[in-house]
Amino acid sequence: MPSTGQDLDIGSGLLISDAGPACAPVMPPAEGSVELAAYRGAVRDLMSELAGQQEPGRVPSAEEFLAERMREPDFAAVLSATPGGIPEATQRLLLEVRHYRMSTQTQTQTPAADLTTPIRIFLLAQIDATWWGCMPAFETDEEVLRSAELVDLEALRRRGLLGFQYRRQATTVLTRAARAAERRVWPWGAPRTAGLLFDRARPEVVALLNQLSAQFAEVSPPGMPPLWVTSLARSVEHQNRLRALGYAATLPSSHCVGYAIDIEMSWFRRFGAHRALRAMLLERQSEGDVNVIDEGQTWHVCVSPLAATGLRDDFEKEMAG
Repeated sequence: MPSTGQDLDIGSGLLISDAGPACAPVMPPAEGSVELAAYRGAVRDLMSELAGQQEPGRVPSAEEFLAERMREPDFAAVLSATPGGIPEATQRLLLEVRHYRMSTQTQTQTPAADLTTPIRIFLLAQIDATWWGCMPAFETDEEVLRSAELVDLEALRRRGLLGFQYRRQATTVLTRAARAAERRVWPWGAPRTAGLLFDRARPEVVALLNQLSAQFAEVSPPGMPPLWVTSLARSVEHQNRLRALGYAATLPSSHCVGYAIDIEMSWFRRFGAHRALRAMLLERQSEGDVNVIDEGQTWHVCVSPLAATGLRDDFEKEMAG
């Protein structure tokens, strides 16, 4: 799965690639736990500071502010372990700021409605990049569909081997009409999401989701719907489509190597189960199994290398059983 080597498009702010300088070594998850905790704390502090300073038309000053802060020790400890190191990570962060500016100028409403949101998502996604940023990405949709590294979820669902819910994107006029009618009759029957473009995932991700689903069933109120997944493996091609629509879809992305999941959160507020779900995910993060990012409606979850081997074994045992 070779990289296309596309350049960063600083002018439009829409097209980015995972191509970059030679990769830095992956941060050992166990040894990096103190650094990761300090990094997450620094991101929280930075967001509070940036929110207090944010004013309309002040994007250029935000770029200067961020470029200076990325050299501080708590940020540098993680960013130096990403592909391309601190200079490349800083350049990509400034691209996110420019992408935000273009999105708010050309669209009346954008998913990246607040400058702090895409910055926070980007910075926390750099933890994923220290783990998986050196892996070749799925550059095209076709690579996702043909990859032998991914398993077919529909085949597993038919065998009763999935504990979580998802739905495919509506690709026909008839399906879209049926979804629209369903929302009118039963508006809270399913999350307001487009659905999976690719119902394929790494075995490690399937094992993690099955474990989370079983745990969620234990801690959530009776009669709760199963865990709902809104996104799994993606291509770089699709990631750039999302950017064109104004989403804070960063690259390199753990979605584009198959180790990331987006889990519905807002829908479960209606059932009073969002707090239990949030606590469950944060507990997994504290154990070093995942990195989580609050993206509003969904929470992004990335499998760590520390957990991947055990999850692969768990998947094989489930399939054998």
